[in-house]
Formats: sequence, C-alpha cells, structure tokens
Amino acid sequence: MTHHHFKAPWGRTLLIISVFTTLVTLGVAIMLTLGRQTPQFFSLPALPSRALIIAAVLLIPLGALPFIIRGYVLTKDGILIKRLWWNTVLPFTEMRTVEVEPLALSHSFRTCGNGGLYSFTGCYWSRQLGHFRAYVTDLNRTVIVHMKNRTAVLSPDDPEAFSRAVTSRLHS
Repeated sequence: MTHHHFKAPWGRTLLIISVFTTLVTLGVAIMLTLGRQTPQFFSLPALPSRALIIAAVLLIPLGALPFIIRGYVLTKDGILIKRLWWNTVLPFTEMRTVEVEPLALSHSFRTCGNGGLYSFTGCYWSRQLGHFRAYVTDLNRTVIVHMKNRTAVLSPDDPEAFSRAVTSRLHS
C-alpha cells in the first residue's frame, strides 16, 4: 500500500507570529548578553541572574521548536502527524468522518498548547467542535477529523485531496 504524503505549509499568521517572536527573543538575549543599557523598568543585576534570564528567554522558542508540524502521512493504519523528533498517530480504526472546514480554529479557545510559535498545537475548545486537538500550521487550510472519542484539526497543503484520500481509506 502506498503512503500519501501531505505537506504542512506555514500560513501567514503562523509565519508572522513565529518570525516576530523569534526575533524579539533573540534580540532580548543578545541585548542582555552584550550588556547593553536596558530601560529602567528592565534593569537587571549582573551575572548569574542575567545568565538565567537569558536562558529563560531562549527557552521560549526552543520549547516550541519540537512541536513543529512537518507534514502528514497516510499509512495503512492511520494518519501520521510528523513532528520534529516524533510522530503522532490518528488510527483509521477510530475515525468516523473527515471534513474540509477552512478556518476551523476561528472562534476557538486554546485550553493548553501553542498558539502560533512554529505551530498551532495542543488542546482547544470551540462551540462548534467542543474539545479538540489541533495540529495546524495554516489556519486557512483546515480539515476536521472526527473520531470515536475525540476530534482533531489538521492543515494539509491540499485539504480536498487529503479528505478524499482519508475517506477512501475509511471505506476500503
């Protein structure tokens, strides 16, 4: 059985949040490292407290980095959500339906997770979907995967082809 590979392109919102946050955190870390004069409200003691603050600032992007969504692969058993260092699997045996729903994350609330630094991932809630897991990189290309006991939202590069491919696997 062949595997279908779908990319996880970054949408404009994700790109803006990720670039801005990365530049700000790196800028703050560099400013603190070089010992530049900081505004009065941001004055810091010398080392080692400064080193701890630099480390904490750099942990923001480094902590989000592993949760990047690199793509989606349809295997014989399910949807493989490719991360930086691990994969998450949504088994076909638990799936009921798949539907293309652009902007599925709009009007949703993040209850635990990442809201745009390299991905939109984690636990979310909306009136339409209830509680769900998000594995999204482009807010405009979302697909809802309804499962027996949970719901997931993904953002493959071609939502229509992804939905057709998953649906055909569910009915085979």
